[in-house]
Amino acid sequence: MPVPPSPVLRAALRWLERLPASSPARCRALFTNHTDYSDLTPTQYEAAYAWLGENSLLGDPDSSAAAEERVFRAALASSGAPWLQDADVLVRGPGELPEDALRAAEALRLSERKAYEQVRAVFGKVDTEARALIGSAGELALVALLTESLDARIEHVAAYSDGFGYDIAVHARRHPLHIEVKSTVRRGRSAFYLSRHEYETMRRDAAWQLVTVQLTEGHTIAAIASISSEWINSQVPRDVGPFGYWEACRIDVPSDAIVHGIPRLTPLLGTGAAGAVLRGGASS
Repeated sequence: MPVPPSPVLRAALRWLERLPASSPARCRALFTNHTDYSDLTPTQYEAAYAWLGENSLLGDPDSSAAAEERVFRAALASSGAPWLQDADVLVRGPGELPEDALRAAEALRLSERKAYEQVRAVFGKVDTEARALIGSAGELALVALLTESLDARIEHVAAYSDGFGYDIAVHARRHPLHIEVKSTVRRGRSAFYLSRHEYETMRRDAAWQLVTVQLTEGHTIAAIASISSEWINSQVPRDVGPFGYWEACRIDVPSDAIVHGIPRLTPLLGTGAAGAVLRGGASS
């Protein structure tokens, strides 16, 4: 659903401001009979109350977060706005806030700077949840494809431990591979987060390989690509002092650093159609 209309957002804010000290019935009476609240209709107040319930904002009226910030975050998170999943690129400062975010901020008396901070907070939560879901789906899809395509034992090590520094082990005597999977449903962008543990594993493990998995909206594999360890090593931050140590970094991959398929698995692939996407072809 889109961001609620401005009157509903203002009504939602008034509910959250009044509820800690009054019951819903007393708030309704106040909103209906007091002239200070007569700029909004009873229907708008009821719509706002229902919306607050749908977004789980009524269960904790004493939350330490400011009421206007809670309403703003919920309005964006529940809106399904297409720009939100790419907010890290599309909204790089207060001056780039989209129209629906600006309208909500104005209704809730939030400055553009404060609204931008809330957008970043919402994006962080949405992005973290989406990456966890898509990451798991990509790993499972790749495990299934490898099992079907290779005459080797495939082990989904990330299913029981995140301590290996990679997600999937291909146990082949001459061509072992330890695959770190980065999955996405976005098209036209190849970006991923690399942990320090993954990076250190890459440095010491010659079998380590980063693989990107492009998923469809239905979480089936559309394409697979590899990123070389040498290129990754040239892009990560460097610790420049004894008291600074990076734990994770984001890497945006240009098209010329991407190799389609997983070339290191070529010796293990037969001639069947199942391995076509592993060779760099399109998914059937």
